[in-house]
Amino acid sequence: MTGTTGAPAGGWRLARVAEIAHLTPDGVTLRLDVPDRIDHLAGQHYVVRLTAEDGYTAQRSYSVASDASDPRVELYVERIADGEVSPYLADALEPGDELEVRGPIGGWFVWRGDSPAVGVAGGSGVVPIVAMLRHARVTGAVKLLRLAVSSRTWAELPYAQELSDAGAFVALTREQSAVGRAAQRLAAAELARLLVPDATYYVCGSAGFAETTSRRLVDLGVPENSVRVERFGPSG
Repeated sequence: MTGTTGAPAGGWRLARVAEIAHLTPDGVTLRLDVPDRIDHLAGQHYVVRLTAEDGYTAQRSYSVASDASDPRVELYVERIADGEVSPYLADALEPGDELEVRGPIGGWFVWRGDSPAVGVAGGSGVVPIVAMLRHARVTGAVKLLRLAVSSRTWAELPYAQELSDAGAFVALTREQSAVGRAAQRLAAAELARLLVPDATYYVCGSAGFAETTSRRLVDLGVPENSVRVERFGPSG
């Protein structure tokens, strides 16, 4: 598909890790000072590259959670047990360390805050949706954005409280929700309540979640060209 034209893009830079927070048992947020950075759009991502002493390099892409108005770039990293990059970022990195980063990147899965949007995400796929939420708050476009997210448990959902406070529908598949809702998957009935005329639908999550959710939206009458999908998962 043709990406959105005019999306900003940046080259490689040496960023400094300013803050680290462990939001979930297997995830960490990194707040980076990026010199001469180019402001990003909600939904874009950065590439992080690690280089070993022998010269071997490995790189992975991570969605940006912060709004462009934030002086720092915030990334969320989910630890993959046998990964080449995420275990180091989640367990070994310390404030003051430097990272090679490239971004912002991407023009298809972006929201500028000037038209209706529906964000539907699973697990760590909520990160670009959080960026959209934060952008909506800054620009006064909260009424244009509707959200629904899914996770196995509340503790495993990144930015859980922030999303819930914003009115996002939260489906937990392995436990009862805080409001007493029984464990459930994000079903067609919940998606149907989010439908808005002329909206763009942003679906982000694992391959299975993305496929199922995008198909349900189309079955509910959403035009295929109004659904934008971003899948995540282990590399290699």
